[in-house]
Amino acid sequence: MTNICVIFDHPYTADAGDNQPHHRSFSAALLDRIMAVAADSGDLALDIIDLHADHFDPVMHEADLIAWRRREPINTQVADYQARLLKADQIIFDFPIWWESMPAMTKGFIDKVIAPGIIYQQDNHKKRFVNEFTHLKKVTLVTTMSTPNMLYRLIFGSPVTKILFRGTFLKMGFAKFKWYNFCSMDKKSLNDRQATLNKFELAMHQL
Repeated sequence: MTNICVIFDHPYTADAGDNQPHHRSFSAALLDRIMAVAADSGDLALDIIDLHADHFDPVMHEADLIAWRRREPINTQVADYQARLLKADQIIFDFPIWWESMPAMTKGFIDKVIAPGIIYQQDNHKKRFVNEFTHLKKVTLVTTMSTPNMLYRLIFGSPVTKILFRGTFLKMGFAKFKWYNFCSMDKKSLNDRQATLNKFELAMHQL
C-alpha cells in the first residue's frame, strides 16, 4: 500500500471542484482527479489535509515559536500533521499560485509543521539538515495560476519551486520532485478544462 498525503490549500476547500459559480476551484477539480485515481487503485491510500477546512492557523505566534525552538510540536493539530507526513510514501501539495508564490496557509504549514527535532534534525557538525522521512519517495507540486508558464519560469524565476523544492525539501536532503502547473484555466473553455483534467488524471495513474 502506498500512502499519499495531500496538502490542499484553497479558501473554498476541497469541496469546490464541481464548477459551481462563485464557489469553484480548478485546484479542487485537480484534487478530485487525484481522489478518483486513488479510488480506482487497489494500492493507494489517500490522506487529505484540507487546511482551510481544518481552520489551520498559519501565523507563527510567540508561543508557537517558543515550542518550535524547543523542538516540541506547536499544538495537537501540528503534531497530527507531522505524524501524517512522516508516514507518507508521497506528499502532494495542491494550491493556486498568488503573487508568484504559495498562499499563506501553505507557507504557514511549512513554517510550523516542517520543524526541527521532528521532521528534520540539524547536524551542526556537518552544517546540514537531515530529514526524518523514512518512507518518502516523491514530493509532487500541483499548481494553478494566471501568469503564463514561460513568463513565470523565465522572468520571475519560478519562485514557488525554489521555496518548496530547493529551500525546503532539498535543504533537508530530499531531491525527487515533480511539478504539474496549469495556467489561465479560467480563460479556457469548459471542454478545454475537461481535457486538461482528463490528461492530468492519466498522469496521476503513475503515482
